[in-house]
Amino acid sequence: MINQYGGSCVPARPDTQFRNGKVGIRFMKEKKEMKTARKPEPKFWQSVLVLLITVALIAVALLVEKVDYVHAALFLAAVVAVLASLMIGFKWSALEKMMIDGISRSLQSIMILLVIGMMIGVWMRAGVVPAMIYYGLKIMRPGFFLAAVMVICSISSIATGSSWGTAASMGIAFLGISHGLGINPAITAGAVISGAYFGDKMSPLSDTTNLAPAMAGTDVMTHVKFMLIPTGITYIVTLAIFALMPLAANANLLGFHSTFYTGTVGAGDMSVANALGDAIKQAFPNINPLLMLPPLVVIVAIALKVPAIPGLTMGLFSGAVLAVIFKDGSTFGTLIDTCYDGFALEEGFTFTSSLYSEDVLATVNNAVTELLGGGGIGNMGNTIALIMIAMMYGGVMEGTGMLGKFVEKIKKIVKTPAGLVSVAEGTCIFSNVAMPDQYVSIIIGGRMYAEDFDKMDVYPAALSNALESSATITSALVPWNTCGAYMQTTLKTPIWGAGGFGPWAIFNWLMPVMNVILAYLGVSVADKNGVRLRKKKRLAKKAARV
Repeated sequence: MINQYGGSCVPARPDTQFRNGKVGIRFMKEKKEMKTARKPEPKFWQSVLVLLITVALIAVALLVEKVDYVHAALFLAAVVAVLASLMIGFKWSALEKMMIDGISRSLQSIMILLVIGMMIGVWMRAGVVPAMIYYGLKIMRPGFFLAAVMVICSISSIATGSSWGTAASMGIAFLGISHGLGINPAITAGAVISGAYFGDKMSPLSDTTNLAPAMAGTDVMTHVKFMLIPTGITYIVTLAIFALMPLAANANLLGFHSTFYTGTVGAGDMSVANALGDAIKQAFPNINPLLMLPPLVVIVAIALKVPAIPGLTMGLFSGAVLAVIFKDGSTFGTLIDTCYDGFALEEGFTFTSSLYSEDVLATVNNAVTELLGGGGIGNMGNTIALIMIAMMYGGVMEGTGMLGKFVEKIKKIVKTPAGLVSVAEGTCIFSNVAMPDQYVSIIIGGRMYAEDFDKMDVYPAALSNALESSATITSALVPWNTCGAYMQTTLKTPIWGAGGFGPWAIFNWLMPVMNVILAYLGVSVADKNGVRLRKKKRLAKKAARV
């Protein structure tokens, strides 16, 4: 029998292969090419080791050394991942491409950050953000403030499909108002994030709301409809907690009074709010309702499905026009400088008034300079650098298959639909930490589990809901995730540690937990026809009695 090279199919000895001349050389060359073309595959223990080292590096940096910036620790984790991959058998050129591909996936987020940095700076100079704070102080009261913040941010995010846009407009204004009301800004930031991400999860205009069903194999409206029950339950619980917080603070339950209220002024004393409003009016004497136009432009643009970057740019330009009209000294040159450096009040600005006590004046003057300044491309550099380093690490972890190897081991123990929901959520949360970007996490979760949901005859919308309940929602809780980095920079509030909003972003950490609980109760899982398992079980019992 003759093979494709014209020789015997019987394996030849090495010396025979070489004596056969070109045929033997060709055989050996093809065999070598097949060997080199085979992609290296990491072992389970290697994947676990890299992940444990990553966790250790970041934990030591944040918890032991208490560093301000985690960039270098994350870069060391990327170095560890690269070294491990080289030992496994990957070439440097392949690893470099993985890192570049990882960074390229975050370029849209980086461009949005640049535009928002310019927009915030210009809005500050024009008086847009100060006007939002000024008018908000006139109508808000401590008793209903947090619940109102969550509801308003929810509406804004549903209308625009953008949690980022909501945080950059409504969020900044509400944080300013919270200072005036004497309410802990970290709790206010938690209410902003909770409302913004509820809207982002439920809005058909949101990128993630469209990406999740596409990865799970369903359509966006089926996806939104299926999410209503688990998301609605979580939202009501969260809203109730925010509504009850002022009552708990006033009653000083478990010493909550000192956590809820800040400053030296009495709890909920409106003198600080009034003084802050007067200070804003002194710094921006031309404040008027027309300055509310740029946020409206952004909301309408995104609601009309204008892409995020053009919609935000429209807000930037409208703010620049109003700056020229209402803010003295706003020339083309100063606006260009503001786009890069951001805006700051004149050095030495001090609010004085005989109407307020020294404690109130001290509180306001300590807050007003920080509240009425910020933005600029330069101030986004820290966040952009963190995103790029994180995506370098994530690119290697995904490209080499180390994350996939870890997950495949876990999938083997899953036996029930609820267990599948739990593991899918866990994978997405872990991906948010390791990759780290919500879009990547949704794609990875969808790719890894769509087939498993189908084999178990589980409704695809149950998977898309799990993807959103974990990947979308928890991304804001990871400091080096693209969303977490953006939120803590925009809101000028850390996620964890002293003054962090993480514990107060109640919707964001409660949603994945609630969805798993409801999965085991048969509420957030359904059969292939869309009948929720709890209802199916109830119908079966009813039929059995008949």
